[in-house]
Amino acid sequence: MKVLVINAGSSSLKYQLIDTESSDIIAKGICERIGMGGSKLTYKPTGKAAYEVEKDMKDHTAAIQMVLDALADKEMGVVGSMAEIDAVGHRILHGGMKFTSSCLIDDACMSAIEACIPLGPLHNPANLMGIRACQTIMPNTPMVAVFDTAFHQTMPPEAYMYALPPEAFEKHMVRRYGFHGTSHFYVSQRAIAKLDMPAAETRIITCHLGNGSSIAAVKGGKCIDTSMGLTPLEGVPMGTRCGDMDPAIVPFLMEKLGLDAPSMSTYMNKKSGMLGMSGVSSDFRDLAAAAAQGNERAELALRTFSYKVKKYIGSYAAALGGVDAIVFTAGVGENDRDVRARILTGLEYLGVDVDFDYNGTCPRGQEVEISKPESKVKVFVIPTDEEMVIAKDTARLAAK
Repeated sequence: MKVLVINAGSSSLKYQLIDTESSDIIAKGICERIGMGGSKLTYKPTGKAAYEVEKDMKDHTAAIQMVLDALADKEMGVVGSMAEIDAVGHRILHGGMKFTSSCLIDDACMSAIEACIPLGPLHNPANLMGIRACQTIMPNTPMVAVFDTAFHQTMPPEAYMYALPPEAFEKHMVRRYGFHGTSHFYVSQRAIAKLDMPAAETRIITCHLGNGSSIAAVKGGKCIDTSMGLTPLEGVPMGTRCGDMDPAIVPFLMEKLGLDAPSMSTYMNKKSGMLGMSGVSSDFRDLAAAAAQGNERAELALRTFSYKVKKYIGSYAAALGGVDAIVFTAGVGENDRDVRARILTGLEYLGVDVDFDYNGTCPRGQEVEISKPESKVKVFVIPTDEEMVIAKDTARLAAK
């Protein structure tokens, strides 16, 4: 089955066309600056030269049409017509408590996604735009919603509840939801396959580390805790997000800096994290370069990030009753060898015995084990593949 995977943002749209039987990526790309000047389509068909097209895209419908035109182009296309696309899978940020798994998109599904807009105000509206654009152009093609929050819905109440009066949860749905669920699911399943033990007995800590970062505790293939909360702001420090902090800091800084609620949200989400601490960049590569040149703020940002991830690993080892594997994934987790080394140094008490030489030289883009053969806890670097999970979930549901 050929599945078109869509990840729609407010002004961008990432896409991949995947053959779910062979697991091959047929083509992929991105539409940028939708609804703005200088719109651009990047199209990369596998086995052919990539190309870019600069053309105004007034909305997501125009962007989807450009994608479909490229896929079916006589010279550069990879399908004969739109009819060869069997289904469309949409990445949806927030499914609230309504969705514990992916679902076929119908009116009830759309209403539920809309109801979660207060929980995902930046992403869910954009996700809906992507769905509606596809429905306009491909009204007879089955579509599936795959939720970033679904994998974490197996958490027990003691993990997802906050110590607030009951109306916060009962009236306003305030609880821990967690994000990056598709990634945590994929890499934990890959880790289970690598462990020589019954899947139901496995205890795995997955570290999705990138510009947005989250940690998850996975027991027997099911999430029992995760670091992000009601929103993606909670947890470890990230590219521009502050992560965990004393909640009383919010009203304190609002008063001291003269910030209203939206401005304070921007302060915590866009101006904090690695960028705020370092004053250099949200990109870990820039931080490493600055730290190597003696920038103390950049070095402190890297130390703080690594320390906070290490703390989560320790707390999740306690929650799991031990740990069998630690997994690193996403942009920083897969590629930043120095950050991995900072995090793993000092975890010997858990039974972690890392081959730090191999960690510093291991190939990128491949599944590798960076722990020594005698290590009681296995440490894996596993490139995530959220699009493949979305495609296969979509194919499974569309086939019904």
